[in-house]
Amino acid sequence: MKLRTITRVTVVAALTVALAACADDGPGAGLGGGDGAAGATAGVLNPGSVVDFHATEFSFTPMELTAEPGTYTGRLINDGTIAHDITFADGDPIVAKPGESVEFEFVVPEGGLEFLCSVPGHSDAGMVGSIYTPGSAVLAAATAGGHSAAAATFEEVAADLNAPPYEWRDPSVPARGEGEGVTLVPGGADDGGDLIEVEMVVEEKMMTVAEGYQQFVWTFNGTVPGPVLHTQVGDTVRVHLTNPAEASASHSVDFHASQVAWNDEMRSIAPGEDLVYEFTTDYAGVWMYHCGTDPVLHHIANGMFGMVVVEPEGGLPAVDHEFFLVQNEWYLGPQGETSSYAKANQAAPAPDFVMFNGIAFQYKDQPIEVPTGDTVRFYVLDVGPSIDSSFHIVGTIFHDVIKEGIHLQAGNDGNWGSQAVDLAPAQGAIIELTTAEDGLYPIVTHAFNFPGRGAVGLLQAGDGEP
Repeated sequence: MKLRTITRVTVVAALTVALAACADDGPGAGLGGGDGAAGATAGVLNPGSVVDFHATEFSFTPMELTAEPGTYTGRLINDGTIAHDITFADGDPIVAKPGESVEFEFVVPEGGLEFLCSVPGHSDAGMVGSIYTPGSAVLAAATAGGHSAAAATFEEVAADLNAPPYEWRDPSVPARGEGEGVTLVPGGADDGGDLIEVEMVVEEKMMTVAEGYQQFVWTFNGTVPGPVLHTQVGDTVRVHLTNPAEASASHSVDFHASQVAWNDEMRSIAPGEDLVYEFTTDYAGVWMYHCGTDPVLHHIANGMFGMVVVEPEGGLPAVDHEFFLVQNEWYLGPQGETSSYAKANQAAPAPDFVMFNGIAFQYKDQPIEVPTGDTVRFYVLDVGPSIDSSFHIVGTIFHDVIKEGIHLQAGNDGNWGSQAVDLAPAQGAIIELTTAEDGLYPIVTHAFNFPGRGAVGLLQAGDGEP
């Protein structure tokens, strides 16, 4: 079916449809004839009619309608805050930016047709609809069943033996104000403090997230997680976020370390747009950042998250080694496609993989090496999007823990220690330990249904042999 965008501005409407989403009376409910719709059965459109499809996050209005076979003029009206499209079977997407109205022609065949928004994740979130013909409407009404749905089932995604190997992520924490795209400007802030400038570019790319599984991920600066930003209290962070013209969706960024209005710096930007996000680091901690564009669940589940480390003014006491570990879930989509929003959106999360720093099992395959007895600091963050972490390193005791501002200090009265640190999604902690002897120390979440799905690594002390 061919779709043709109409360039004229004025529409001579034969009939405008404004149907409440998924009306209780079934397909075509509430439709009536207008000027030029003479002869139409009540609730049934005739060829030549004009149909308004209102799009928002995340539905079309109407989602269902009944029409005689023939050619129609459609008008996509975007009432949402991000770009949407309407795509019919065998047709090209008709795209409308927020607040925009775009006209097109479409043909309803004898058996009717379906439509959806083809922006990744939007159809799974509910942006689908159907156009029935009178002959198909009775069947559609009989099978609608009040719009109830059976329990979701998902096809298993088989491993691809030809998938490229994954790229091991170095867990070393960059020094303050260092890293790819990061520049420290001493005294460069307006208040005379230090300025950390960050060039952050959205990159949509293929990535192997576990051996044999390649997904089309959305990233900040090409990595999952995005770059670690290392700062101190009092720094000014200025982020220049760019969403390239070739991107498939609108994106944004939300820094939990900031105090700014949601509808200012955190606003979504369409492909080809950019923005500047500036904030001061007022509070110390391990903070999450992520894409906040709807559906937020899908943007996080597809790789758009990262860590900000804010040390107290003057910094933390020196240790021998510093590492970062970000726990996240992956809900596999088909090979080479985005993660599955439908899987991630289930009330009882059942991820295919749970991993540290974006790749399942990577630190089991290639352990994190430290000399025995050295002081080790881990910055740990659970980005979810839905599952808690019980962070534990087998064979060690955490002697110093700062979790969400609460500090278990080394050498405290009573010599209290910590065996595991519980983190809900978007919570972070700073953990310090030493290894007692040469050997291997497994890094896990102590929710033990997940280490077998990738949330396991090894801290190797010395040569790894006791």
